[in-house]
Amino acid sequence: MALLKWPKPGRNGSVSSEDAAEGRMPLMEHLRELRNRLVVALLGLVAGIVLGFVFFDPIWTFVSGPYCGLQQSQQLRGECTFLILGVFESFFVNLKVAAMFGLVVTSPLWLYQIWAFVTPGLYRNEKRYSLTFLAIAVPLFLAGAALAYFVMDTGLAILLGFAPDNAVTTITLDEYLGYVLVLLIVFGISFELPLLMVFLNVIGVLPRATVAKHRRMVIFIMFVFGAIATPGGDPFTMIALALPMVILFALAEGVMHLREKRAPKGEDFSHLSDDEASELPDDAGLPGDDSPLDLNTNGTDPAR
Repeated sequence: MALLKWPKPGRNGSVSSEDAAEGRMPLMEHLRELRNRLVVALLGLVAGIVLGFVFFDPIWTFVSGPYCGLQQSQQLRGECTFLILGVFESFFVNLKVAAMFGLVVTSPLWLYQIWAFVTPGLYRNEKRYSLTFLAIAVPLFLAGAALAYFVMDTGLAILLGFAPDNAVTTITLDEYLGYVLVLLIVFGISFELPLLMVFLNVIGVLPRATVAKHRRMVIFIMFVFGAIATPGGDPFTMIALALPMVILFALAEGVMHLREKRAPKGEDFSHLSDDEASELPDDAGLPGDDSPLDLNTNGTDPAR
């Protein structure tokens, strides 16, 4: 893979459209491309946030569902209750809910912008997988966010269950939204990691043998990551994040194995560095010569 393919500029210093389409642009052109992609992604996110403000009430009913289904949420007034401790907290609650809605709804757009920035730097045989990976990336992110939503109530019940009997366990709106936002982002992005593994394998960066060699360490790191990344650190949420990651990791490794098994076998030069030349085969001779060239120490043919 070549993320930066340096072209030969024309007489006026410009880059041809063919070179730009294939990712062969100067560094400044890549930075401008990154800026344009970020602007499009941010504009889409802003549009999603505005839409979240318009439909705040049904969105909030959906977001607050995991907490309002718990007994602890009704201890104060007999109905689901949150606390607001600041003057501006109500506005920021609306903003956070709208931002979460915009982040999830516009995920196909900003995932596409990320992928479209990387794709032009790939070779043609690597571009074949672009649409396939993008089509898989969006459902994986949404699946991770959906799983976070469905395990949220159990995680909250475990965390709030440690409160003593004479304590009121009502939480603030800001704390609850922070918990929800972290879970959605962590679960959504974590589900993308196995897809990234397969992509790196397709472009030849990550061989399956390397993954198999460090399999136990990777699984251990997944559980550690689940314990650190999930807010509150309850064991249920940690396992709910780590187990799907392990399953997706196994599926990714299986895809890598099948792909390498079906790929044409050739000489393996992966152990060589970029500046190290590969060895010539023993039977290498001069062009058009059917027999190997045998030279003595004087550099002449001994047959002469």
